[in-house]
Amino acid sequence: MSGTHAINSGQAGDSGGGSEPESDAVPGNLPPESASFVGRVRELGLLDALLRERRLITVTGVGGVGKSRLALRAVRDLARPRRPAHRDGVWWVELSPLRDPELLTATVAHALGLAVQSTRSLDEELCSWMADKELLLVLDTCEHLVAASRHLVGELLQTAPGLTVLTTTREPLGCPGEALLELCPLPADGPDSDALTLFRERALTATARATGLFADPGRAALAAEVCRRLDGIPLALELAGARLRRWSLEELAQKLDLRFEIPSDAPAPLLPRHQTLRTAIGWSHELCAPVERLLWARLSVFAGDFDLAAARAVCAGGPLPAGRVEQVLASLVAKSVVRQSGTAGAYGTGTRYLMLDTLREYGHDWLAELGEVRTLADRHAHWYAQLAQAADTGWLGPGQLDWHRRMTADLMQLRTALEHLLGTDPAAALEMAGALWFLWFCCGYGHEGRTYLERALRTAPPTGAAYTQGLWALGLICLIQGDLATARAYGEQCTEAAARLADPERELRAAYLLAAAVLMPGAPKQALQLSGPQARGAIGGRSSGPGWLLCRLAASYALCDLGRFEEAVEEATGLREACAELGERWLRAYADYMLAMAALRLGQPDEAARHVRAMLSGKRLLGDRFGIALGLDLLAAAVAAQGDGELAARLLGNGHAWWRTVGRPQMGSPSLTAVRDAGERQARAAIGDAAYEIAFRGGAQVPTG
Repeated sequence: MSGTHAINSGQAGDSGGGSEPESDAVPGNLPPESASFVGRVRELGLLDALLRERRLITVTGVGGVGKSRLALRAVRDLARPRRPAHRDGVWWVELSPLRDPELLTATVAHALGLAVQSTRSLDEELCSWMADKELLLVLDTCEHLVAASRHLVGELLQTAPGLTVLTTTREPLGCPGEALLELCPLPADGPDSDALTLFRERALTATARATGLFADPGRAALAAEVCRRLDGIPLALELAGARLRRWSLEELAQKLDLRFEIPSDAPAPLLPRHQTLRTAIGWSHELCAPVERLLWARLSVFAGDFDLAAARAVCAGGPLPAGRVEQVLASLVAKSVVRQSGTAGAYGTGTRYLMLDTLREYGHDWLAELGEVRTLADRHAHWYAQLAQAADTGWLGPGQLDWHRRMTADLMQLRTALEHLLGTDPAAALEMAGALWFLWFCCGYGHEGRTYLERALRTAPPTGAAYTQGLWALGLICLIQGDLATARAYGEQCTEAAARLADPERELRAAYLLAAAVLMPGAPKQALQLSGPQARGAIGGRSSGPGWLLCRLAASYALCDLGRFEEAVEEATGLREACAELGERWLRAYADYMLAMAALRLGQPDEAARHVRAMLSGKRLLGDRFGIALGLDLLAAAVAAQGDGELAARLLGNGHAWWRTVGRPQMGSPSLTAVRDAGERQARAAIGDAAYEIAFRGGAQVPTG
């Protein structure tokens, strides 16, 4: 391939939020290594050299050969503080669950910790953020997204001279200057081969009785022959090793002979590697119990990891009752068909499970043979649509942090469900996308939320509560992206639709959207008329509902802008108390922000700093980058008013770094910009321009991850 530098690893010679971190911390998000690592000494050396010398490196090889595991082991060493080759960290992007190439940039951006909220394209925002970074970006499992990955990687490398990209894929990207490392299976010849070592380790994991399995020379030779028949492919070896939980080595070899159609007294030919793996997976599939094969097939509907509750709801039925799903799932884990991928730590989801792409693809083929593809896709979408509704109901409550974690963990599943519903049931898609308003508006997923909502609104019936909610959710996204004219237009449509429903909660939500849309460009009087106590009283509704609480937030902000600070404090205090009673954090933090703003305007910088620190504490818990950026600007203004110009400058520098992850500093709002500028003026006056610039740069270098 022209412009591509390739290295074949061969087999010869192989022997196997906003707070300042510790000074030696290296930013990044590397996943834990989920299994033991065997051999690959030569490949690791080659990859280490390439990562030092080249900017784009691609590890290729057949499915199941260990590309991801090699990449993770190689970059983990680079992420250690003693090897500061990449000042801005080592970042891992798992792409195997992603099916829509249009979401590639969003997936990369979120893995890097960006929560872009602007009307510019995500490609532009990502390139702009990356331009001055020195980091290593790993795109794992790209073969189904080659064209999109090639385009994005090309744009990023051209924009960011300090960027190095490592990809793993079954086929090269085809970019100019791409260095290829072809990963071959583990050496399988000889009594001390790496393949045999891996097989032995997997056998010992499967059963304690395997301890003496390889002590006898004859049995060790038989184990080596099994490894050779499996061509040294790690995934095939792991599947076979897991079988020793139930069988002796001799039984395993005999069953393997039958599957590969090899006479027991004949030498075993080496099959082409793709065929070897496919045959090994098929052999493992045949040896599963019928109910295990059924669950294997049905689990293929999940994109990425999932929890037990989802598996039970989506996959139960027929010969697999819901009460047996956990037991059968555990059996598939024991057979290495499914892996445990850690815990989500969210709302009782507990352990999460994952099926490797190669095994998922095999299961999906069988699901098609069973004629259940549409049925399972419908069940999957229905389950996650219900989950979205439950999260919407519980968002403004004590489970908010857990819901945030859970919905973030299930993002790939939510995407899959929405995409399915958009093609099969637009009304249900609109209802689900509208219910996820908090994910789009509060959690930084506005770009994709806008796409889903616009598509659903084009095709769903323009009536009913779901339509009104969809308009409102889309308006919120436009609002936070700074598309204020569009937000206002949606607010007006939402107001009309809510009036037809005669639903006070919907009317209050529409009032907030309209108020915020006029408030941001500088019309606080109009905003107060839409959201203040008189307007809320005229509409009615629950004082603990989202619409009422959001209107109180808009009113307190408008009152501050109008210089009516005592009234602003009254509104913000009432909002904070209501949120505290609900056990809610996201909106309560904004109440703290407004209390801090009012205190600062009243000449009480100590009180302002206390409130804004409380605000930042809540925002960091939820990873609200927009809120953290806002809070840092206000905290800087407060400490500048206290006379600490150096700390104010550092906070403004750190705030600048956080705003870059959001994409639109101060939302373009005159009042927000004025707060930030006032803090800068006071800090410069306190310490001088030169000291200010040094402190600002220091704050800007504090990682935002």
